[in-house]
Amino acid sequence: MLKENGNSMKIGFDGKRALQNFTGLGNYSRYIIEILTRYYSDNSYIIYAPRKRSNKKLESILKDNDGIRIGYPSLKIWIKLSSIWRVWNITQKIRKDKVEVYHGLSNELPLNSKKTGFKKVVTIHDLIFIRFPQYYKPIDRKIYTYKFKRSCINADKIIAISDCTKRDIIKFFRIPEEKIEVVYQNCDPSFRHPVSFERKEEIRKKYQLPEQYILNVGSIEERKNVLLAVKALLKTPEHIHLIIIGKRTSYTEKVEQFIQKNNLNNRVHLLHQVPSEDLPGIYQLAELFVYPSRFEGFGIPIVEALYSGVPVIGAIGSCLEEAGGPDSLYVNPDDDEALSHAINKLLHNPSERIRTIEKGKLYVQRFSDEQIARNIMSIYHELLS
Repeated sequence: MLKENGNSMKIGFDGKRALQNFTGLGNYSRYIIEILTRYYSDNSYIIYAPRKRSNKKLESILKDNDGIRIGYPSLKIWIKLSSIWRVWNITQKIRKDKVEVYHGLSNELPLNSKKTGFKKVVTIHDLIFIRFPQYYKPIDRKIYTYKFKRSCINADKIIAISDCTKRDIIKFFRIPEEKIEVVYQNCDPSFRHPVSFERKEEIRKKYQLPEQYILNVGSIEERKNVLLAVKALLKTPEHIHLIIIGKRTSYTEKVEQFIQKNNLNNRVHLLHQVPSEDLPGIYQLAELFVYPSRFEGFGIPIVEALYSGVPVIGAIGSCLEEAGGPDSLYVNPDDDEALSHAINKLLHNPSERIRTIEKGKLYVQRFSDEQIARNIMSIYHELLS
């Protein structure tokens, strides 16, 4: 357990995503709650959630710490009107609980939180809906823009998960730079430990994984641009395969059409609904990890790959250089020629591959749980000092 200045605090969290989401924002919310309660267990924590829902990962965090509880609406009417409670009536409960710092973990604060008596922190993950409006419905863009901007204005401090996101907040919302702190995030601990040979062979057999493959993990959607990796495969050795893991979208059909047209069916393998416990082994069996996304808030799959001892090739244009560090490789997201060259460089140059892996493992240490917890707790204490 760490201590910032010896004074305990009462801290509240927006817990909707922590309870209801099992990927993305839900993972981030549970991660922040877990590391803060682990390293700063002398504080009291309340997770505010609009309705009850079973979540084993969150339940394990609650089980390990007596100083944390979930705060639900006290009246049945607010359980039925949970969306209104979360953005408006929740402030009454926060004040009643005498919370000192309230942290909106997923881009939002209550709309009436400007003058509430407690300090407010909001984490902004990305503003992709502004940078790439074509990927979002007009009504969704308007709602996100209003909520995110209002939260940034109402917050006493904003946490951006990358320098790229910080720049976007300043540019699009005209928020003063001094109001924003960059605090990175880490991946799930399961990626930080070697998987046994027996377990990896079990996973290889389960998914019929080839001997040598390039890996890509993430929703198979247009913004994440996995088609570039498929195109690059045409200019790599024929025994090298590509494994793509992610949720299907309409863009997946476009990828499959290219695979069919170019006779890549035997080399490109699309996997869906892969259990999280199998992912570390799949990463560690890969030759390379390729992530040609056009834009990300941070790029957790890259961090997972670095911990797994796998060389990374990302795309320029957003924050992937922050996630992968200076010794990973980066290409233009429209240049399949450059991507195939980078792939071949790492496949055919063992010394360069080893150097990239070793440098990546050193770089990824900056995303340690302890450092991230310390950075966030410092922000809380600064607001109360």
